[in-house]
Amino acid sequence: MTDFEIDEERPPPETGVRVVYLGPVSPHWDIQGLFGEQAVVDEFRRRTVARLQLLPPHDPQFRRNRERVNRDAERENLHLEWDLGVPEDEEE
Repeated sequence: MTDFEIDEERPPPETGVRVVYLGPVSPHWDIQGLFGEQAVVDEFRRRTVARLQLLPPHDPQFRRNRERVNRDAERENLHLEWDLGVPEDEEE
């Protein structure tokens, strides 16, 4: 079975989460549940805060940890949005 076949069988996300950058003063991040089960959102929030707690978006470690958060959301079949306060093309 290929990855493509696995993706086709995946149901639509039942839970949505938004990760919002709050600014340079800690805490830097707010993880908001958009829809779905609160227990799933809370567990994802716990893991995400552990990865991002002390990292502003311009920190080199942020890019690696953002990818880890993205993979975690994909594994859990969560709809994930990022709000870094800048347009997508300026994030790099």
